[in-house]
Formats: sequence, C-alpha cells, structure tokens
Amino acid sequence: MIQIHEVEVNLDYALGSHIHCLVAQIPVRLRATERGPALRDREAQWRTLASVLESVAEGERFQKLHFLAFPEAALPAARLDDVLGIVAERFRPNTVTMFGLEHVSLRAYRDTLERFGEDNRLAIPAVEHDLAAGALPDIPVNWCCVVVKEASGRLRVFFEAKTHPFRAEEFLDKSGDLYRGRHFWWFRARPAFFHFMVLVCLDYLYRDLYGSNIRQIVEYADQQYFAARRTLDALFVLQCNPKPEHRAYRDVVAGFYGEYLEDTPGVRDTVTVFANSSGESELGEPCPGGFGVSSVVLGARHRLARVAAPEFSTDDFHGTPACRLRFGTATRLYYFNLPLHHDLDPRTSHQPLKVHAVLRPEGGGWVQAVGAPLMAELSERSGRG
Repeated sequence: MIQIHEVEVNLDYALGSHIHCLVAQIPVRLRATERGPALRDREAQWRTLASVLESVAEGERFQKLHFLAFPEAALPAARLDDVLGIVAERFRPNTVTMFGLEHVSLRAYRDTLERFGEDNRLAIPAVEHDLAAGALPDIPVNWCCVVVKEASGRLRVFFEAKTHPFRAEEFLDKSGDLYRGRHFWWFRARPAFFHFMVLVCLDYLYRDLYGSNIRQIVEYADQQYFAARRTLDALFVLQCNPKPEHRAYRDVVAGFYGEYLEDTPGVRDTVTVFANSSGESELGEPCPGGFGVSSVVLGARHRLARVAAPEFSTDDFHGTPACRLRFGTATRLYYFNLPLHHDLDPRTSHQPLKVHAVLRPEGGGWVQAVGAPLMAELSERSGRG
C-alpha cells in the first residue's frame, strides 16, 4: 500500500487573500530507449522550461505567484541543480515549484533521495526495502520534484516516484514496466494553514478495488477532517497525458466530488489542478486524441459562469457534480487564482476563480495570448438565480 507522509513547510499566506497558480503547458517529446523513455532533445527542452523560470523570476506579472506547475517528465534529470539554483537565488519566498523529471534508474532515484535526505528521510526505507527484495537497480523510475521556498527563504526539496507504470500497464510485456513508487507527500503549510498534495498523472485514477491511490487519499483526508478539522485544500496532478478527456478521468472526478453512499468532507472543497503537456508533445508513438487540456476542477459548491472564450471554457466535465475550467491544447502559460478556501456569501456575483493571463511563446519568451479582457465572453451564470 502507498504511504502518505505528512510534512510541515513554512508558507505564510495572508488570511483571506487569493493563492495564485501558474500552469506551464509546454511540450514534452519522448523517445523509447533500452533504459526507458528519454527526452528527444534535452537542450531544447531545457530552453523551453528555463524560459518559464526566467519569466517568473523577472516578470512583474508573477509577483503574487505561489504555485508553479510543469508537466510530468518535463525536466532533463541532469538539469535538476539548475532549477534548484534559480528557485533558491531568484524566486520569491512562499513559492512552490513542481515538475516531472526525465526517467532515471532506481539506483539514481535512491541516490537522489539520500542526497536530499533531510527532507526525504521518510521515503528512503521503502526504496531500500524494494532493492533488498530484488527490485532491479536499473529499472526506470518516473518521478517528480516539489521545491518549496519557505517564507524564511529556506529551500525544501521533495521527491516522489509515480506509483504505476508510465504506459506499460496497457501491455502484456512486463519488461516494459517501470518502478512503482511507495509514497505520497501531504504538505501542511504553516502558518498559512493550507494543505496540498502533488501526484503524477494517472496516480489520480482507481487502480483496483483494494489498492486505489485516489481512494486512499480521500480516506486519509477524511481522517484528517474528523480528527482535527483539516481538509485537503489543493491537489496538483502533473501529466504528460495523450488522453486528457478519457472517461476514466471523468469517472474519478465524479467519485471524488460526489460519492453518493458516503460523505467525504476531507475533499469536498479540494481544488484539483491538472497540469498537462501541450499538443506538441510526443511519446515516441502515435497518440490519438492529442495532449493538452490542462484544467481546474472545483466542487459543486463553487459555481463558475458559463464561458466559451478563445483560450478556455467552463463545463461540468460531461455531467460530473463539479465545475471545470478547461484550457486548450496549445503551448501556453495559464495564470489564475485558486478559490478562497472559506465560504463566500451565496448572494454575491463574484466569481470564485479568475484567469489572470494566458501567455504564448514568442521569440524565446512569453507574451499575452489574448488582447481583450478574458472574461468578456461571459454568457450566463450557472446554478444561481
């Protein structure tokens, strides 16, 4: 079973103020190798990712940014220290940066956990146990990193391995399988009193009846609620997903936000952010359906106006008991605020979520994608008289 490890981080957000998030929907181009999937052009990938980091570090637009999310497998593994250096030296305090890394061997993953052992000591024993039990040291690992720059300026670095295969569970050949991670992090931000988690792609789905990752997260969040009135405020899912509209995602969203046989107060108001790679992505094989469609999903208590703008739209994900802000498939930066995690006056016309900017790549940087006000095509309110 997956272990959920709680860790406290020092993030100080002003009470009642919005938390701002930037999703970098950039392309991820992979190729198959004998050692698992690898980035097709590491230097080109790094230039794209670095341009986003530069925009965040230098741009006045992102002075209020709190969460920055890249897709899974987006960063060349050899560039990890470069990202950490930029975040440590140039990012503002109270910033969380999360990104997927290029696949490495289980041995390299274990070594990285030990290198950052102060923050990852709870995760090391499970990897050591797997190696002692016969796990191959060279088996590929699909993993992600969460970098927290605390209010004091201190840098915290956490790693997490994907808990199911990258793609091989759809095939009979076991040799194409990857290492299965053994833990998730539950971050408790103090004094902000904000709780969040980060998953890698299909870890969001139900795997089987007894070992479901997402079901375990819901149960853990409920325990937190009944024991200490804590809730899961935000769930970030990093994806390189050629099936962003798959029915399986719709079914899990429906279960996550609207279980009919039991109450799930621990996740009732969770904001789920899906950060996918863009439509220019490749997995080394044809991928019908395309990539993209990063999105933000809110529980039914939050009502989003019906919008059909050029760069985004809103819907209920084909009938789920939730509201979804759905982006497009192009390479874009999406900058928006997360809804406040306290009740709003039900009489207000204020929208709980605002899209502050949509940026497109140009000349090695990022410029505004739309000139007109983003909410200009507001048509009608949903669910309110």
